[in-house]
Parts: sequence; structure tokens; C-alpha cells
Amino acid sequence: MNTHHSFVAERRAAQHCAELLNRLPDPALLMPALERAGERLARLLAPAFAALLGGDDPDVTVAAPAETDLTGLADMVGPLAASSLVSAGRPGLNLLASVDGEAMLRLVDRAFGGRGEAGGPLPRSFPLSAELMIQRVETLLAASLAEALGQAELGPVRRASSLTDLAPFAPDARLCVLQFALREGNQAPLKLLIALERQRLPDLLGQGEPAPRRAVAPADPATAPFADLPLPLTATLVDLRLPLATLATLEPGMVLPVAVARAVPLAIGSTVVARGTLGAQDDRIAIKLTQLAEGNARQ
Repeated sequence: MNTHHSFVAERRAAQHCAELLNRLPDPALLMPALERAGERLARLLAPAFAALLGGDDPDVTVAAPAETDLTGLADMVGPLAASSLVSAGRPGLNLLASVDGEAMLRLVDRAFGGRGEAGGPLPRSFPLSAELMIQRVETLLAASLAEALGQAELGPVRRASSLTDLAPFAPDARLCVLQFALREGNQAPLKLLIALERQRLPDLLGQGEPAPRRAVAPADPATAPFADLPLPLTATLVDLRLPLATLATLEPGMVLPVAVARAVPLAIGSTVVARGTLGAQDDRIAIKLTQLAEGNARQ
């Protein structure tokens, strides 16, 4: 029997490219996962915005995810809105977080002691008095988004009051949008939305479950950059309380008897961090620490 043969392949062997072997899920299949992420975010927004809306958790509703283009997104956002482009930690993976302009002005009015009313037609841009409130809302949204999506950190890239100025996405991009309404009592709802490019859904959601959060080492206040941060320390030598009648008759030359506290409190802002007794060192008044506040004492 002849065991020597020349074998010739009948056809070329199949070869699979890496793109097929590592194919990401179809973005359309991830819409239910996006909807679940929206529901998680809605549950987080209620306590996050409670302090801004009066103290009680508002009722938060979220609409089903919608698909649109940049023109449709502009109609949803409106001519004035506090819009921020937020980076999700991967190159090109950005989210748009936008709060309705009228709602933002109502928050500013309430922060300055008003009744939470915008009043009159909307301006073309936000006043300077709204900047701190916009930053605060942006921080709340970024933190809530990070927790809802299982991301370690989300950071704002830039913000603008006009979607045209912000230019968050390419003109031809297909977008996925989540719309939320936060309602407190009979007040008009605070409307906000989250949007991202449809093709980036697999990058954000993967198979639909949030990625595990990376462990973050606790910050050490004794190391940089915190160690060199200057903090004003206040020593209260006298805490003097006078009746209003005496205050009304104050004049130069009056002598007010005071008693210096035996345990002088040292505070940073309104937080007492230590206590001590008065003394002298090198012809200067000094304080000898006798007690550290609980939590500040070193073991």
C-alpha cells in the first residue's frame, strides 16, 4: 500500500478577523440597558437635588430612551440651558447633561431668598449670579451619573448656555436621550436630560450591566496636594454677649469687663479642631494645646 500522497486543499481555510471575534453588541440591543440606567439615575437624583428644591426628596420621573439627531436635541434643550459636556473616562466617550434654563433661574432665585420664580422672558445667557448654582448642579449630576453607570469618576469638560456654543456632538451623529422631570409639590418641574452618541452605547454600557467601580485609595491629608493647602485657624479668646440695650449705648472710652476662656477653642471655619491654654513664648502670646477634637487625635 502506498502511503505517500500529496494533499491539496479543496478551498482556502476560513480565517476570522479580530473585529468579528470581538464584536460589540448592537447599540439597538442596549436600549433596555440604557433605560435601566436611567431608572437608577432617577432614584439617585431625588436625594441629590433635595436640598436645592426645598429639603424634601422630589418626585423624579424618567421617560423611555429616545433617539434623535442634533436638530431634535436642540429642540429638546431649548435656547437657554445649563449644558455641560461630561467625560466618561474614555477617549471620545462624552455625555451631555443639560438643565432647562428657566428651571436653573428658579433655583438661583430660591438660593437668593426668593420664591423660586424665573420672572419675565428668558435672557439670552445666564447672569453671573447663576454661575455658582450651575457649578453645583453640574457637580451633583456628574456624581449621580458616575454612581448610576458604575463609573469611578466623571469629569466636566466644558459648559455653555447654548447648545450651538457647546457643540457636544458631530452634526450627523445619531443620539440617545434620557429626559427627567423633578417635581416638588405644586412647583413647575425641573427638567434635565442626558444624551450621548448612539454608537457609543456599547462603550458605556457593554453588555448592559454597569462596569465594576475601581477601588479608590482614601485620600491622605498629610500628603500632597492636601498637605500644603493653607487653612485659616481661629482662636476665640473671648466670647462676649451683650444685651441690645448696652450695644445701643456703646461709645469710645467705655470699658467692657471680659473673662478669657480657660480652654481656648481653635476652629477651622465652624469646626473646633483643638483646645488649649494661653501662655507666652519668646515675648509673644502663645497657646498650648491641651486637647484635640475627636477624630483629629492621632493614635
